Amino acid sequence: MNEQEEVTATVKKGRSFSAIWILPIVSFAIGLWMLYQYQSNQGTLITLYVQTAEGIEAGKTEIRALSVKVGVVTEVSLNDDYSAIVLKARMDKDANRMLLKDSTFWVVKPRIGKEGVSGLQTLLSGAYIALRPGQSEEIEDTFTVLEVPPVAPPDAKGLRVVLFAQKAGKLSVGDPVLFDGFTVGRVENVSFDIEKQKAAYQIFVFQPYDSLIRSESRFWLTSGLNIKLNAQGFDVEVASLESLISGGVTFAVPKGQPSGHAITEQMTNFRLFDDIKQMQEQMYDDYLEYALLFGESVRGLNPGAPVEYRGIRIGTVEKVPLHLNDKQHGFASKQIPVLIHIEIERILEPTLTITAEELIDDFDNEFKNGLRATLKTGNLLTGALYIDTDFYEDEVDKSYTKLYRGYRNFPTVSGDFVQFQRQIGSILNKLNNLPVESVLTSLDNTLITTQQTIGTVNDAAKELDSLLKRLDNLAKKDETQKLPKEIKQTLQQLQVTLKGFSPDSTSYQQLQETMKSFNDAMDEFGPLMQKLNQKPDSLIFGDNPKADPIPAKGDVQ
Repeated sequence: MNEQEEVTATVKKGRSFSAIWILPIVSFAIGLWMLYQYQSNQGTLITLYVQTAEGIEAGKTEIRALSVKVGVVTEVSLNDDYSAIVLKARMDKDANRMLLKDSTFWVVKPRIGKEGVSGLQTLLSGAYIALRPGQSEEIEDTFTVLEVPPVAPPDAKGLRVVLFAQKAGKLSVGDPVLFDGFTVGRVENVSFDIEKQKAAYQIFVFQPYDSLIRSESRFWLTSGLNIKLNAQGFDVEVASLESLISGGVTFAVPKGQPSGHAITEQMTNFRLFDDIKQMQEQMYDDYLEYALLFGESVRGLNPGAPVEYRGIRIGTVEKVPLHLNDKQHGFASKQIPVLIHIEIERILEPTLTITAEELIDDFDNEFKNGLRATLKTGNLLTGALYIDTDFYEDEVDKSYTKLYRGYRNFPTVSGDFVQFQRQIGSILNKLNNLPVESVLTSLDNTLITTQQTIGTVNDAAKELDSLLKRLDNLAKKDETQKLPKEIKQTLQQLQVTLKGFSPDSTSYQQLQETMKSFNDAMDEFGPLMQKLNQKPDSLIFGDNPKADPIPAKGDVQ
């Protein structure tokens, strides 16, 4: 059997690194370097909240500052409660210093607004998000995108003030702020103050017009068109075309009032009045409070109604009614309390210096002289009432209640309408006491008699009409037509006959001689007639008749 030879294997140690790995390692290093360069050159990833994603596309919509691209939207999604749109945007490295706390973003797209048409360039390129850097030192990466462009940048020179109004919806962002009809600013922001429960309008007034805002300035809404009807006719005032379309805010210092000092503090608060009339009526801060007790209906009397003295406004109705009758008093007083303000600046010249106590004493003296308040109708169409004050002779030196539940009392009298109602009631009572039934009965009899008389007149008229017809027929007959000719002939014959008895005619002279002889005979016959009147038997027995023989008395044997 052959013996095998032992052979010792020689193990050679291989090389630890192969040249084939050089290329992958270099490629990996280059990749890391490129990744590092990519990451180092990228800007901050920011989050934007918008109300709508209209016109915004991921990877396409750009973020621009002064029309220069500084970023791009990378993602568009809804938030957790689906109430808003969340945008993720990658900013350029150089744009990181623009991302400050007060920086503003807004979407630029075609828009027709109060200042005209803007954003037309986006019709071809698409909408983009504009960025305006802020001035804060704090860095921020989450922003809310505005729906409209901001009125002024945070570093703009000017003055920002806040106007408070009772009702919202009066203004919108971008509405003009006017001074004497010239646009000097814009409405920047519209919100609602929960604590004050009022609408808040932040406005920005550009420099140098910010110096026009004084401590005594008043702000009011303007519609751009104001129509007034006065004794001269219609008066139309137009502020500006822009305010005519959308409205705006006007401010000024009221005429006759001190201007006060200039406002330099940002975000100073002012009241916003509904119109210039309300501003003029409610700009008086010094006043006296009086309670008025009316024993008649106050329907139509509203807060803000004027208090006048012979047509001149001296105050304002503050509260109607002053309070509701409580359980303790009930309606026992039968009077409605009304609170008014007598505005001192309306009744005194600015140069006069008089204290409120002195003015109260003056009113007390006038109350003794018959000064009273009454309700009057201010508008017949709406039934609106106002309070008029005047002197009444019947109220001189009459007593009145000076205080009413802690308020000074302004004495009142019944209004003209109430007095008219009372007069009408008195007249109606007198009418009720009249003997109406007997008068109506007599009137009925009179009407019957009148009717009968009218019937008689109608019958007479008919008879007269019949007579006229007969006369008309008679006049139409031939005999009647010939009658005038016959009458004419008769008159001619009569004229000839009478001509024979004229003074120059023989017949007239003979008749005159006959009448003369007759007169002579009558003169001679006169004594005889007188004698017969005195002694009718003188024709038989003569003037001296003999006495009748008296038989002698004989003896009877």
